[in-house]
Amino acid sequence: MTPEQIRSRVLFRDGQVLIVDKPAGLAVHAGPSGGESLRDYLSELRFGILPQPEPAHRLDRDTSGCLVLGRTKKAIVRLGRLFSSGQVRKTYWAVVVGRPPADAGSVDYPLLKKNSRAGWHVQVDPSGQPSLTTYRVVGAGDGLAWLALEPKTGRTHQIRVHLAAIGCPILGDPVYGADRSRAKEHQLHLHAREIRVPYYARRELLKAIAEVPDHMKAMLRVCGWKDGPRLPVGSAA
Repeated sequence: MTPEQIRSRVLFRDGQVLIVDKPAGLAVHAGPSGGESLRDYLSELRFGILPQPEPAHRLDRDTSGCLVLGRTKKAIVRLGRLFSSGQVRKTYWAVVVGRPPADAGSVDYPLLKKNSRAGWHVQVDPSGQPSLTTYRVVGAGDGLAWLALEPKTGRTHQIRVHLAAIGCPILGDPVYGADRSRAKEHQLHLHAREIRVPYYARRELLKAIAEVPDHMKAMLRVCGWKDGPRLPVGSAA
């Protein structure tokens, strides 16, 4: 991306916090083999403040949407505490193959990261970390469902594994069993749609909404989405 392109993806900015719309396909941090990541562009997001901002949490490489960054050391520490204590509210949109067993509910399965010669993956395991995701069916069509989800914990691949575990994996997911044949360019249909951060004790919450990425629009329309309806933060609860 050019400096102008990354700056155009800023959804919120003040002296302490940035919220950007991370594009699908861009890792937040480069992996062991290197490659392009958001860190390559952080210097373009200084906006006059000398320290470059730092991500306060992560999104998977193939997940698009709201990503929060701290602009000062103080902000990075405070944001870390807010995320680790579960005070940040996050709403994701997903298109899944099939449909959950109920129109609204929760998935409460412990998750464990497993390593193998072929790499690593996350699986449901009684010895894993407690993990909770709530969901609501927003629309459906042609064997697909559009879900709004809130992860109440922040485990790696949590939403992806939880949805696969209840029989409705995310469209375009190459790891956890989704039908990729209908996903545009085989891209993951998971989007960090909204975020709400209680950063300031006596001020309004910091909020941002990331517009639907192009690769998800066709299948969202199949499920009833019509060019930009917005769900309030917390609507998946």
